[in-house]
Formats: sequence, C-alpha cells, structure tokens
Amino acid sequence: MPHRPTPRRSFPISLNALQLTGSIALGMWLGFIAIVLTCWLVSRLLFSEQLAPVTAAVEQLAKPPVAAQPIPDIPPQSPLFEQYEENLRKNEQQQRLDQARSSSRNLSNPSCQFWLQQDRTAHSEKSRANVLHFCD
Repeated sequence: MPHRPTPRRSFPISLNALQLTGSIALGMWLGFIAIVLTCWLVSRLLFSEQLAPVTAAVEQLAKPPVAAQPIPDIPPQSPLFEQYEENLRKNEQQQRLDQARSSSRNLSNPSCQFWLQQDRTAHSEKSRANVLHFCD
C-alpha cells in the first residue's frame, strides 16, 4: 500500500508587534532583576566576614546612644568624694612612676637615674615629684 501523505495542518499565527515588544521588554527586565539579586546574594555570602566590622559600625551609628548608668550623686564636699579623688591621684602618680622606672629611654638620663635611685632608697614626696619631673 502506497503511503498517502497526511494533510498538513496550518496554525494561524498572528504577530502583534506591541505584544511581542512588551514580552521581550518584560523578559529583559525580569532577567536583569534576577542577575542583580544573584549578585547581591553572592556578595552577602562571600563578603559577610570581611565587612562585619563595617556593618557593626554602621549598625552602631544607626542606634541611638544608650544612656549611661547614673553615677551616684555624691556632693563634692563629702569625705567619700575627697577620698575617691585622692585615690585617683595616687593611682595616676603610681602609674607614671612605674612607667618612668620601666622606660628604657631613662637609662641615658643621669638626672632621672639619680632621682630614681633616691626614690628607691629613701622615697619621699620630693623624690617622687623629681622622678616625675626629670623622667619621661
């Protein structure tokens, strides 16, 4: 039996230029959005550790400052306040004396060496004052 050709079916295709242009524009726009979102996600994943200090600083600047805990209201004339100020002065003076003693720059300064030795052997207010004056 001879093979008989089947009749071709024809599908009517109507091209509307406006629909075609709109479809292409929508596809390009969605593709652009997809590329931008992909780049954003990749940057968040790859650079999150490197930018952590920057993001922390930005977040800290965005937050309003937290009010510090109130300091107890001690009148300046009270003995506790005077004792506190005296302790602060003593601690600061002791730190400066320790720095002067441990500084290698003071080894070549004879005046400093003299007053450091005086302060070690017979320490007094005068020797401490001169150590602070002559030593860096």
